[in-house]
Amino acid sequence: MDVNLEWYRVFYWTTHTGSLSKAAEVLHITQPAVSHTIKQLEAALGGQLFFRTAKGVTLTAEGEVLFRYVEQAFQFMKIGEKAIADMHSLHSGEINIGASDTLCKYYLLPYLEAFHEQFPGVRIRVTNRTTPETIALLKEGKIDFGIVSLPASDKQIDFRESSAIQDCLVGGKSYAHLAGTSLSLEDLHNYPLLLLENGASTRRHLDDFATSEGVTLTPEFELGSIDLLVQFAKRGFGLAFVIGNYVAEELAAGDLIEIPLASPPPARQIGIATLRGVPLSAASKSFLAMLPAPN
Repeated sequence: MDVNLEWYRVFYWTTHTGSLSKAAEVLHITQPAVSHTIKQLEAALGGQLFFRTAKGVTLTAEGEVLFRYVEQAFQFMKIGEKAIADMHSLHSGEINIGASDTLCKYYLLPYLEAFHEQFPGVRIRVTNRTTPETIALLKEGKIDFGIVSLPASDKQIDFRESSAIQDCLVGGKSYAHLAGTSLSLEDLHNYPLLLLENGASTRRHLDDFATSEGVTLTPEFELGSIDLLVQFAKRGFGLAFVIGNYVAEELAAGDLIEIPLASPPPARQIGIATLRGVPLSAASKSFLAMLPAPN
């Protein structure tokens, strides 16, 4: 005979209160229903669980053995309920984020700092990958959401726009004489060009833009990060396309010189990528609520 788990709930409260009538009050059922349930449980287990007395009920030896295990089960359930409540109140939990090194450093870091200060019990894990790799991790369920460079598309992913970013052409102090000019994309063939490696969304964006203008960008150096582009440009290795939002200090200090383009690349958006149809945890929802909407 299969045991209905609700019978154990009746057994637990009957033992806990020592009374069929009090158990009925707690469970919001009738006393006969409690009595009937106990009889069903005793029949299923093949032994008497309670002695009936004038003052209520007491456990038999078999009942005491069963109660030890049932009580542990109820305690574990309470612990589980508390853990869920703590997660909803952000006293605990975990967020797994995917983002490139550049987006993590220049976009994500201030929000991570603010969130951690407000909710120190929530663990944050950041996996640094390119936008295509971040999308792959999201589809594999290895991260909760990704911070990516748009445009990007995937049938399984929802993309929400956040802050705008603008690519600009810069050079070191040795290229300061170009600051008053207006170069065409064709003119870039006359100077060593620094670009990100193939596969990065920023590189793809610039290549697509140049192609639309009838130009092919031919880099002298291909580097793995915006930070490296900045360092190489500052040291005079050539002209680099970087995200203007992220080199404001270098431009203000004169370490980098912005070189105007007759046809600048179009602005882009930072995107928040989530897996379509998959609900986010309370911690993830709270973190994403901190991120800015499109400018």
